[in-house]
Amino acid sequence: MLDLAVIGAGPCGLAAGVAAKRAGLRASVFDKGAIVSSLLKYPLYITFFSTAERLEIGGVPFVTSGDKPTRREALTYYRKVAEYLDLDVRQYQEVVGVTRTPAGFELTVRHPQWPKPDAVAARHVVYATGYFESPNPLGVPGEDLPHVSHFFTEAHPYWRQRVVVVGGGNSAVEAALELQRVGARVTIVHFLDRVDRGVKAWVLPDITNRLKDGSIAARWRSRVLKIEPASVVISSETDPTTETLPADFVLALTGYRADQRLLRMLGVTIDGTTGVPNHDPQTMQTNIAGVYIAGVLSCGFDANKVFIENGRGHGDLICAHIKARPPRVAPGG
Repeated sequence: MLDLAVIGAGPCGLAAGVAAKRAGLRASVFDKGAIVSSLLKYPLYITFFSTAERLEIGGVPFVTSGDKPTRREALTYYRKVAEYLDLDVRQYQEVVGVTRTPAGFELTVRHPQWPKPDAVAARHVVYATGYFESPNPLGVPGEDLPHVSHFFTEAHPYWRQRVVVVGGGNSAVEAALELQRVGARVTIVHFLDRVDRGVKAWVLPDITNRLKDGSIAARWRSRVLKIEPASVVISSETDPTTETLPADFVLALTGYRADQRLLRMLGVTIDGTTGVPNHDPQTMQTNIAGVYIAGVLSCGFDANKVFIENGRGHGDLICAHIKARPPRVAPGG
């Protein structure tokens, strides 16, 4: 039986695995995809907002070629940490269910090559599933058309294409700039009257100038009504008529939210307004004894409060709490 099963092998999940190993706990880290699979959905040429030392886990130095690490450097770093510390990372093993048992919990784990799911016993469970797998839907007709995506990885495929970017945050703004640089014809559609206040300081002058010179168009205080095979229909707060924008591609970069289904399976209560699971910030334990959360799950629907740098310490809090608790004994044991 595992002392700790960590669901999610992102940076904060790996950090929980590191903390468990150093606390002398037997732990495994499960992920339905590859290690730090959320980073694979980042744009190929992204540079992180944080410096390398703020992304480090387990005390392993993160050495980069520049002031701030790139996506490729981060992928390499987290792989090397898992190798160096010999973490038990179980890639492509999706946890599809968790149930309570007298001794702790039983995870139902599925792998594409297995004939049937496996059962894994654990005394404690950490949910560190992040949020990047669950984009915020627009909820409009046509959102499932093949030329619509909630993810942007690189600009090259959009050369000389008409692209509507929905959103005004960092992801949308950086995508719009990259698209414009390769020759795409870009229009931003955003419900506010400007880009979001949280747009990176070094990105803001660039997008401001591109909007000013018209190389990137924008429709402010506007919302998408429907998406058609070659166009997007929008409405504006300032104009009672609708507008149809030609579009070869649509990038709906409207943010993401955590998938909380597995948490709800065990009875973890979640605030209906904020999406924040009931938990103690000092220990990260939820209202269900032995069930913990780590990383961005702890901030509910607002994914702009917890990042790698302030979520990587959750594993230490969790493991300290587990070590301080009396051992759990099954009835009759």
